[in-house]
Amino acid sequence: MKIKVFLLAVGCLIGMSGVHAQKGVDTGTPFGSGEDSINCIKNISLFTPYAKNGNFRDALEFWKIAYEECPAATKDLYLYGVRIVGWQIDNETDPVKKAALIEDLLAVYDKRIKYFGKEPRYEKDWIIGRKAQDYVQRLGEKANMELLYGWLKEAVDEYGDQTDIMAVSYYMYASNQLLVANPSHKETYIQDYLKISAILDAQITAAADEKELNNIKTVKSGLDNGFANSGAADCETLQRLYADKVEQNKDNLPYLKESITLLRRMRCNEIGAYFAAATYAYQLEPTAESAMGLARKAVQDKDYNKAITLFEEAANMETDDTVKAEDYYLIAMLSFEQNSYSKARQYCLKAIETNPNYGSPYLLIGKMYAATASSIYPDDTVLRKTVYYAATDKFERARQVDPSVAEEAGKLISSYRSYYPSTEEIFMHPDLEKGKSFTVGGWIGERTTIR
Repeated sequence: MKIKVFLLAVGCLIGMSGVHAQKGVDTGTPFGSGEDSINCIKNISLFTPYAKNGNFRDALEFWKIAYEECPAATKDLYLYGVRIVGWQIDNETDPVKKAALIEDLLAVYDKRIKYFGKEPRYEKDWIIGRKAQDYVQRLGEKANMELLYGWLKEAVDEYGDQTDIMAVSYYMYASNQLLVANPSHKETYIQDYLKISAILDAQITAAADEKELNNIKTVKSGLDNGFANSGAADCETLQRLYADKVEQNKDNLPYLKESITLLRRMRCNEIGAYFAAATYAYQLEPTAESAMGLARKAVQDKDYNKAITLFEEAANMETDDTVKAEDYYLIAMLSFEQNSYSKARQYCLKAIETNPNYGSPYLLIGKMYAATASSIYPDDTVLRKTVYYAATDKFERARQVDPSVAEEAGKLISSYRSYYPSTEEIFMHPDLEKGKSFTVGGWIGERTTIR
């Protein structure tokens, strides 16, 4: 009933509008003039209720007229426009027509930029971010990454630190896909990452609330992981890129912390840039991460006592149990290098206590047992072989708790089983009985089973 009354009123207005009708698209005004302005208002009023209720079929005709004739009239043309065209795409089965509709959808975003691209919070970069999302979701692997990259680069270059977070994300996605397709994009990809990383750092600093902060950090973490797994940044390249930047930012603790984390994640924690960043960061504020960096530098300098002290300091400050366990394991490795077997085992056990699913400490204990077999029983060759029972016990345990070391553990088990006492040797030895428990002597002091 309301629509009939409205149409009647519009009809009266049309009758009085005279011959001066002009469309908004022609005049550059929101509604145009005369009869065309009335038509614009009429079609907007007709499509909007349908669109709000999800009835895109009935909304389509009225929306399309208003969209084409008075595109500056209301932002609703674009808010509902992407849904209406999206509905058309979802219901189209002809591939050629579907492709044409996808182009229409992208044009809706472009036209919104033209007429409503300066609105606060929803500027050009925000619109491009949503356009990119729709484009990738609609086309998938068929999406043109060079085209996508071009749209987003324009937004990033124009808006800098203020670039919408979705536009930033898809920019790095496009750059990564170009790298996958063409290795010569490597340098550009690395530069893109450094640029985007700086943008996100600025946005983290300027975040208005906890929700926004967490959202930006989540995006940044994902981009960092993507960069780390891209294969683009070898340690030599990162050294070249970061060496001067670390020096320039030696008093910038957030930058130094980020650099240390990135280089460690990239397994580039033996290069000068990493050591320099760790040194400067430690001087400003000792942390587990910076102490770890200095400890690795001490290892490189063969100052093992200093390295152990720093690894212990790192472990004491570390809150992540997985990393803390690694700190303890590295101390164990250094102690093993110094033939301090008991101390090495002590730190292996601390690593296991901290992270029960960590297999490497078990492997190290087993290797130490096997390496010291001769010193445990120097005068009894049969008892000496029982040490390999204790060693393979550790290898078996490593394989059980940690799939990542299962292959190595299996090889060690196969190798050291060949050193077990023979059935005849067990039978002839008064201290041994198959199937019974036995305590291996010396520093090992561990019970095992005779097999």
